[in-house]
Amino acid sequence: MGSPIEPSSSTSFTSSSFISNGSDGYNTNAASGGTSEARNALQMISLSKLSSNLGQLLPEATCDYSDAEIIVEGISVGVHRCILAGRSKFFQDLFRKEMGYGRKDDKPKYSMEDLLPYGKVGYEAFLIFLGYLYTGKLKPFPVEVSTCVDSICAHDACRPAINFVVELMYASSIFHMPELVSLFQRRLLNFIGKAFIEDVIPILAVAYHCQSSQLLSHCVDRVSRSDIECISLEKELTYEIAENIRSYHLNSRAEEKDYAVLVDHLRDKRIRRIHKALDSDDVELVRLLLTESDITLDEAYALHYAVSYCDPKIVSEVLSLGLADANLRNARGYSVLHIAAIRKEPSIIVSLLTKGACVSETTLDGRTAVSICRRLTRPKDYHAKTNQGQESNKDRICIDVLEREMLSNPMVGDITVCSTIMTDDLQMRLLYLENRVAFAQLFFPAEAKLAMDIANAETTSGFAGLLASRGSSGNLREVDLNETPQVQNRKLLSRIDLLSKTVELGRRYFPHCSQVLDKFMEDDLLDLFHLEKGSLDEQKIKRSRFMELKGEVRRAFNKDKAELRRCGLSPSSSSSSLKEFVNHKARKL
Repeated sequence: MGSPIEPSSSTSFTSSSFISNGSDGYNTNAASGGTSEARNALQMISLSKLSSNLGQLLPEATCDYSDAEIIVEGISVGVHRCILAGRSKFFQDLFRKEMGYGRKDDKPKYSMEDLLPYGKVGYEAFLIFLGYLYTGKLKPFPVEVSTCVDSICAHDACRPAINFVVELMYASSIFHMPELVSLFQRRLLNFIGKAFIEDVIPILAVAYHCQSSQLLSHCVDRVSRSDIECISLEKELTYEIAENIRSYHLNSRAEEKDYAVLVDHLRDKRIRRIHKALDSDDVELVRLLLTESDITLDEAYALHYAVSYCDPKIVSEVLSLGLADANLRNARGYSVLHIAAIRKEPSIIVSLLTKGACVSETTLDGRTAVSICRRLTRPKDYHAKTNQGQESNKDRICIDVLEREMLSNPMVGDITVCSTIMTDDLQMRLLYLENRVAFAQLFFPAEAKLAMDIANAETTSGFAGLLASRGSSGNLREVDLNETPQVQNRKLLSRIDLLSKTVELGRRYFPHCSQVLDKFMEDDLLDLFHLEKGSLDEQKIKRSRFMELKGEVRRAFNKDKAELRRCGLSPSSSSSSLKEFVNHKARKL
């Protein structure tokens, strides 16, 4: 897979009008002995020297000979109008209009925002583009702006990699460099099949604005065949593009019955009223619309919509209604927290976590909120320092908040499902959880049964770790060769989630028993259950350690039992009484 930090540098001055044989008065035919090979070699040497010499005039040069400035993201970049005008028709026309204005000793200044009729070109992207104008060569892309902070990402289609090439595509098109347009168009075409569908939207927009029909048709085809919501297209694309994709959808659904289409239209109209009320920051109108129709907040995915497009205060007000499920998934399998991670607004993420949003929930392709956030964040933004009085680094805050929340539930961790290798990792995590819960059943049967009942993790032969060690054959971790890795991962994730809840309940309500289990698992003492194995001395040591373990189990059980007495429950309390005790503690938290 190609990396965005290793761009092709084959495009050079040979595509422009800089070559002029004999323009310096030197007889190249004589010097070369009349051979075309020698002439070509001399031209290459001349071009290489020209490229190196002009490269010394770039902004990072020690001496500033520039005669104009372009302000990009608040940073002044010195440029030489003669070079830009000679290489770009856009700059030639721009500087011609400015001739005769202002004092001759003043450097004219231009704002990048004023030069661009559409799109965005950042500082680093402009330096790459400028370097090509001066030297005819493309430098490697800066890692800090063309990659993400996700350590397992190949950076071949993450959002920072896409955005950086999109910016270069805008610059190449607007500033009239057709050879670069063709180069970056090919790079974007490679992104389309690999990227997540929401990351194709910036490519679609640049293809439309730059009138790249080939790139546009590929994007429209990918988006049209996806499950992305129409409202997302309407919010992020021009009306023409959104209508083009909508008509594609309508044609594909032409076989549906008229009545079904009518019902769907009426329902969609009611949902859009709720969305418009949210756009107007009118939560009271939202409440009124809910009473006048049979559409609920969850059916309208109102919380998803507010998190995507509304002010954070509106999100808090919608949550305060108590009518929306903070863990609801939309039609694409994205929870509200996943949408908040895409937006990267810390206050919204914190509000959702406070209302019970589950940080360990994964998308259908196995991404958690924190992995989504990492994949959208550039190293430059993540490591940016915030000076006193400046706005906080939101990218870093979002990731830190989500990571801290993940660490508070270490049994789940940051699970990213993308390959068969990850399936193996999930199976190892499941093995650990199965062993732990199985030993909890063995050491503390009443407490384990209670935690499993509340977590809905019924006792089955699925506790493969302990059973497999005793020769059992059937367990959840056996692989069905007819299943895809994604299906296998979903099954594993479902079981991991149930067992993780069981373990978490045990930690919260039976802490002393859980500490014994933690130490037992950390010390890798599973071999204690095979006392007959090994030499006589080894068997003796294992029996001694096993007796110590029984003592630790007894002491932990007595401590948790004393806690039950202090809460008014007798040592012989039934499972239902224990459940009441747990519910009592839960209400106090």
